[in-house]
Amino acid sequence: MEKRIKLNSGNTIPVIGFGTWPITEESAPDLVYNALKAGYRLIDSAEYYDNEKGIARGIHKWLEEDKIYHKRSDVFFTTKIDDKDHGYLKSKAVIKKSLRNVECIGYIDLILIHSPQSDYKRRHGTWIALQEAVEEGSVKSIGVSNYGIDHLKELLSYPDLRIIPSVNQLEIHPWLTRKELVQFCRKFNLTVEAYSPLTQGNKLNDVNLKLLAKKYHKCTAQILLRWSLEQGFIPIPKTTHVSRMRLNYDVFDFSLTQKELVSMDHGEENICFCWDPTIYPIDNKISN
Repeated sequence: MEKRIKLNSGNTIPVIGFGTWPITEESAPDLVYNALKAGYRLIDSAEYYDNEKGIARGIHKWLEEDKIYHKRSDVFFTTKIDDKDHGYLKSKAVIKKSLRNVECIGYIDLILIHSPQSDYKRRHGTWIALQEAVEEGSVKSIGVSNYGIDHLKELLSYPDLRIIPSVNQLEIHPWLTRKELVQFCRKFNLTVEAYSPLTQGNKLNDVNLKLLAKKYHKCTAQILLRWSLEQGFIPIPKTTHVSRMRLNYDVFDFSLTQKELVSMDHGEENICFCWDPTIYPIDNKISN
C-alpha cells in the first residue's frame, strides 16, 4: 500500500504516525530519531505536550545524518494549539512560539486545534490565525482534533472561511468507530487520524485479536494498526520502547479480509479510553 496520501490542501501525509504524548523534552530527541530510523515519517506533537523543541532536535539529527537521502520534505511534523490559547491574538502568538521551537527544521507541516473546548468567538479567531499562517507559508496545512459534527459544521460556516480543515484527529479503534462522524469528515474530504489506535493497551488481549495475530504471525497491536489502515485512517501509535516502535511500523506486509474487519467491529460499545471533547456543547460560551 502507498505510504503517503494526499490531503485536501494538496500536501501529502504519511499513512502512519508516531505519537509523542507524554514524551518529555529531554527524551524526545532520541526517541524521535529512533522513530525516524524505524521508518516513521509523521511525528505528532502538541503545544500541550511541551516537547516541540526536543522533537525538532530529533528530526534535525536524522536530517543531518544523511543530507543526500534524508530530506525535510520526507518528514511530516504536526503540532496543536491548546484550548487555553484559543482566540486570534493568543493563537497568533502560539503559532510564532511553535515556529521558534522548531526553527531548526524550518516549518510546520500541520497545526491542529487540539479540541473545540472554548466558544465560537475563540474557535473562530484561532481558525483565522491558522489560515493566515498557511497564507504566510510558515505552516503547510491546518486542521482540527476532537471535533464533532456540530463543531465541524460551525467551522465550515465561518463567513471568512478560506481554507477548510485537512484533518480531524480523533480517538478511533474497533470499540469506538465513530461511523457518522467519519462519514461527515469524508463528505468534506477531511482525512481522519486515529489516536489511541491501540486502545491504550486495554484490548490487546481480546480473543479475536489473538486469533488474527496467530494467523498472520503478528502481535495484536499490529492487527489493530492494520485495522486502522484498512479503514483509511492514519493511526498514531505511541511507545517509548524502540522494539515496539519497529513492531508498530511493521504492518505493511499483510491485509485483513473484509470478514475479519467486520468481526473486529465493536463500535456499538462506544468505549473511549481517553477524553472525548467531540461531545462538547456547541453553544457553550466562555467570557473573554
